[in-house]
Amino acid sequence: MLETRTLGEKTGLRVPRLCLGTMNFGEPGRGHQGDWTLGINDARPIFEAAIEAGLFYFDTADIYGVGACEEVVGQLLRDLLPRDEYVINTKVAMPMGRGANQGGLSRKHIVEGVDNSLRRLGLDYVDQLIIHRHPHGIRGASEGPIEETLEALNDIVKAGKALHIGASSMFAWQFAELQHTAQLNGWTQFISMQNHYNLIYREEEREMNPYCLSTGVALQPWSPLARGILAGAYKGSMEGGTTNRSKGQDRARTESLYRGEMDFAIADRVVTLAEERDCSPAQIAIAWLLSKPGVISPVVGVSRVEQLTQLVEACSIELSTEEISRLEELYRPVDNLLSIGTS
Repeated sequence: MLETRTLGEKTGLRVPRLCLGTMNFGEPGRGHQGDWTLGINDARPIFEAAIEAGLFYFDTADIYGVGACEEVVGQLLRDLLPRDEYVINTKVAMPMGRGANQGGLSRKHIVEGVDNSLRRLGLDYVDQLIIHRHPHGIRGASEGPIEETLEALNDIVKAGKALHIGASSMFAWQFAELQHTAQLNGWTQFISMQNHYNLIYREEEREMNPYCLSTGVALQPWSPLARGILAGAYKGSMEGGTTNRSKGQDRARTESLYRGEMDFAIADRVVTLAEERDCSPAQIAIAWLLSKPGVISPVVGVSRVEQLTQLVEACSIELSTEEISRLEELYRPVDNLLSIGTS
């Protein structure tokens, strides 16, 4: 069974050492990840295995499958667990249609977006509502005042529709400004940061991770396996995809995120250490991430039960200081993806 941790120092909410990302569950063919989406019948055994292993923390978003993901996740959780036995996040910000106010972090879209998410999930509240990017970081959306966003989020919490709020990828100065503004006005502060962090993208170690660690904000990184690169899905190059996801339309997204000259050399080193430890590369990558300060519950995505089982087992792997150094020593600085608008 997975151990649990408090989700940072700003809440008493406890979560397991892994969070199940649900981007790939929904209605096959619907949404930007539609060519590798699993329907409810294929998703059910994965959810059952997660619950059996003590993984009761689930992460979704309105944009995943343009709502279909929330519908599937909500149905499965209602079927499998009482409400007080699981923790669930959803997200708001990304455009859900072509209308001028169907995306962004205006009060209008936050209020309407949350109500729509709760309806699709079949729930009265979510444990954490995460803003999918900074209020000024959503393409095509107006850059409204951050005070409007923060007060609307505070009202959502006070109305009982979300117990806590979290944030996702942005510059550290932007996150600090949001937290400081909320504090000054007596509004709800963010308890977690869901940022982009793994063995081949470590730019968050410069500012965001230390800031969160010093202020008691939990880190729950997305893409801990670098969209399969650190699990061996690409076999040494972007042309070597071996999975539906790595061979499909999602490959372009992977190419936009991972452009470092040492990416595949680091992935090869992960493979070598996995062979020495008689485990999988994915397990090594997760074990490394869990060894880093402030990382509470990485968001992992799986398409098969055996993948989930491996990642749960990874939480028991302890890497030595020497092994961690071997994994890290090849890293070279890369462009901060937020600076070029692709994170």
